[in-house]
Amino acid sequence: MNEQSTADPVGGAVASPSPDGWLEALRGGSEMGRLILERDWSGTPLGPIASWPRTLRTVVGMCLTTRFPMFIYWGPERVQLYNDAGIPIMGAKHPHHALAPLREVFPELWPHLGPLFEELERTKQANWAESQSLPILRNGSDEEAYFTWSYTPVLDDDGTVVGFYTPAMETTGQVVGQRRLRTLHSLSERASGAASVEEACRAGLSAMAENLADLPFTWLYVTDADGAHATLVGSTGMGALGASVPVSLDLRPVHAGGLLAPVAGTRQPGRVEDVNGWLEARPAPGAASTPRPALVLPLPHAEGDRTLGFLVAGLSPVQSLAGEYRGFLELVAGALATAASSARARQEALERMEKLAALDRAKTAFFSNVSHEFRTPLTLMVGPVEDALSDAAEPLGPRQAERLSLVQRNASRLLKLVNTLLDFTRTEAGRVRAAFQPTDLSAFTAELVSHFESIAKRAQLTLTLDLAPLPEPVWVDREMWEKIVFNLLSNAMKFTFEGGVHVRLHAEEGEARLTVRDTGSGIPAGELPHIFERFHRVENARSRSHEGSGIGLSLVQELAKLHGGTVGVKSVVGEGTTFCVAVPLGHGHLPHEQRVSSGRDAARASLESAFPYVEEIRGWLGASPAPDAPEFAPHGTGVGSPRLPFASARVLVVDDNADLRTYISGLLAGQVAVETAEDGLAALQAIRERPPDLVLSDVMMPRLGGFGLLRELRADPRLRAIPFILLSARAGEEASVEGLEAGADDYLVKPFSARELTARVRTQLEMARVRREVAELSAREAVLQEAVRARDEFLSVVSHELKTPLAGFRLQLDLMERGLGPEAHSRLGERLLLTRRQVHRLATVVETLLDVSQLSAGPLSLKVEDVDFAALVAAEVGQLREELAREGCEVTLRIAAPVQGRFDRARLELVVQGLLSNALKYGPGKPVEIHVEQDGPCARLTVVDHGMGVRPEDRERIWQRFERAVSVRNFGGLGLGLWIARQVVEAHGGSVGVCETPGGGATFTVSLPLSGPRT
Repeated sequence: MNEQSTADPVGGAVASPSPDGWLEALRGGSEMGRLILERDWSGTPLGPIASWPRTLRTVVGMCLTTRFPMFIYWGPERVQLYNDAGIPIMGAKHPHHALAPLREVFPELWPHLGPLFEELERTKQANWAESQSLPILRNGSDEEAYFTWSYTPVLDDDGTVVGFYTPAMETTGQVVGQRRLRTLHSLSERASGAASVEEACRAGLSAMAENLADLPFTWLYVTDADGAHATLVGSTGMGALGASVPVSLDLRPVHAGGLLAPVAGTRQPGRVEDVNGWLEARPAPGAASTPRPALVLPLPHAEGDRTLGFLVAGLSPVQSLAGEYRGFLELVAGALATAASSARARQEALERMEKLAALDRAKTAFFSNVSHEFRTPLTLMVGPVEDALSDAAEPLGPRQAERLSLVQRNASRLLKLVNTLLDFTRTEAGRVRAAFQPTDLSAFTAELVSHFESIAKRAQLTLTLDLAPLPEPVWVDREMWEKIVFNLLSNAMKFTFEGGVHVRLHAEEGEARLTVRDTGSGIPAGELPHIFERFHRVENARSRSHEGSGIGLSLVQELAKLHGGTVGVKSVVGEGTTFCVAVPLGHGHLPHEQRVSSGRDAARASLESAFPYVEEIRGWLGASPAPDAPEFAPHGTGVGSPRLPFASARVLVVDDNADLRTYISGLLAGQVAVETAEDGLAALQAIRERPPDLVLSDVMMPRLGGFGLLRELRADPRLRAIPFILLSARAGEEASVEGLEAGADDYLVKPFSARELTARVRTQLEMARVRREVAELSAREAVLQEAVRARDEFLSVVSHELKTPLAGFRLQLDLMERGLGPEAHSRLGERLLLTRRQVHRLATVVETLLDVSQLSAGPLSLKVEDVDFAALVAAEVGQLREELAREGCEVTLRIAAPVQGRFDRARLELVVQGLLSNALKYGPGKPVEIHVEQDGPCARLTVVDHGMGVRPEDRERIWQRFERAVSVRNFGGLGLGLWIARQVVEAHGGSVGVCETPGGGATFTVSLPLSGPRT
């Protein structure tokens, strides 16, 4: 054999160190070199280190000097040697079980590596394995481990395999990490876009089923709407046991011992050591069953307010739950929760959209149907009323004519509202069939505007026109054009109080443009984008009336669109508003089948159509004064109304509808003094000047509505007690509740009868009178409460003052006892004991008085600390045992074990003393049993006596102040012990009660939570 060099097992040649030089290499600073030198090799298959062959020394030297993990397996026994970089791979086997034959170090690997060595020894060729799985046991339990290695045979000079040189790298983290990333990616990809929570969960299960190494089995549950139960969506793994997985689990707190309930309560993951106990089909008795640990993880909703479901993830037996494995399971649950939350959000959004669409369709159909139904009775109302008013043969008297005129105006207004609603719903639903015909639009518009001239004069507004002839006839549906013009004119006059309205029609850029400009209150800039939305109204705008459906301008927009046109608006608050409707000239943009050559009699039709609009404006004007002057005038006597017993009471009626003000005033006049105001702002000014006895106010009014007026009154200490009745057209429980929650005393829905109105007013005036009387009584009660407070303060002061001399008295007794000799002590001992007992009783009375004063001043303040409740009771029994024995009471104390909890020691000592003294007082000479135990999360104290007991009718009364435990009142005491005991126990969050002792007597039971009082 060449003494100068040896073959490098990997290739090439390396210098062979001298024996001394090789030993110096072992001493070079590596931990493994030191261990090899320190070991006694004489009793090993390798023999003494000095006798090691040069080939082994060379290979060991190479191994120790490299920083890559290297292992050597030498000789037939495959003795294992390695370098410092290989120590982490050895785990807990290093260093005590490392330098030995491989089958002794890792017996679990030998069945895999033994045949490998034999194959390499036969072929003498190196092998290579990448991320090979090996069932290694190096830290006390089975592990999942992966390694990349190359086993290279080492040959001696004659070509015999003498060992193996093995570079090895552990790739467990890389392999497991990539596998888990694939699972998370697959889960997110498959569950993404799911239409329901169940679909998202099933997609997630399909991804988890492909990773049985990390997830041996999974159960996935989804909670119901109220969070009380969870239903199984699916499971993976488990084989035949999959059918036995519970389909439904209860999450309610009473099932806190269940599989999911504890996690549902805390919303934190929880470990279950063996889920076999939760399977519906369990193994037969005596059959072996491998424990199956699992981690139960909640699936929180994205909003964090509820739990969507739970993942029961089986734990791998070859992985530790700590660190990265637990993090992976939480990431899986998080990915499932995210997918399920997104699916639930999409599902809820879709359901909301479907409900809204269905509601919108139903609303449109309802409006259309109800509008048709309203028109028939309205027609039958309007016709006879008009006939009666115009009947020259049998003319009506002035009063009857006035009443029917009121009916006519409001029936016409209602008919206009119904027609507008019908037109809008038909237009919105696309059921309108227009009839476009060529029209001299200037002349036709002038005819429409002329119907508003007289009412404009009455409103003291100017109505000017600029209707120059257009170059050609304009194709319009005349009924629709009427509605456009009438709605714009009505809107302008509603919001204009000074100045006037200007109407202009001209041709520009191939369009006919109608402009209606007013000098009214204007529209805020923020409201302009919404002005044509259906049902939208500008809040708190100055107007002649707050009434309206909010669909007039929306109808104008829809009708303009049917003409192929547009509508726009410009406005400046305080200066006025301009609406512009533009329709194209010609007819090429219109459907051919909707073009006609002639239509109805425009003049007569426009007069009929204009009447409801004009009458509505007339109703706004009524006989009211100027808009800025508050209407606040008394009215005359009504006829036919039930009389009220409050002739001197003043009632303020607030409504923007002049007809309704007149009607209500007529009903109440003569019964009470009636005054009126046209809106909330005018009413507020008048109320501040002269508060009425009752306010009767509409809800919807310009400038300041009913709710706003109510808030102003309730915020003013001088005015908040005024009774307030809201009037509204909104019916139903929700509307009434809204009014009452806002602070109204009553809520009256229109329409209402005279009898109902007067009854409501009478009731509120009577209640106001009662409240005044109650206020006087409350003032007297306040004086009494102050007296009681002063008494409690006196008790506190007196009690504190008494404690000082009592403390001195006790100190003097102690000094006397210590100063007495044995003879004197035996002679005076019993007297001193009696004196000490009376001092203790007096101190107890003082402490009781202090407790009374503190409890009367507010909640009891506790000093909570860790206390053994059983020891506390035992100590108190010990102090009173002699006194009980003296009275002939045999005491039995049963305590099974310590009962640790968070209590106020001093307070509970008083409770125990009180219950024992109570037993002694009412059962002298009778046995007393005391039992202390832990009952779940509570400590329980039971004091049983066999005395005179407590009658059933007295069992609630005895807990009151200054009451005694029996109906017979010849027993001493303050009657405060049980009252204080209940206050102390309840301050701890516990309960105390009494029941009859079998055979006679009373049994008192105290239950206290061990966790202490709630903060």
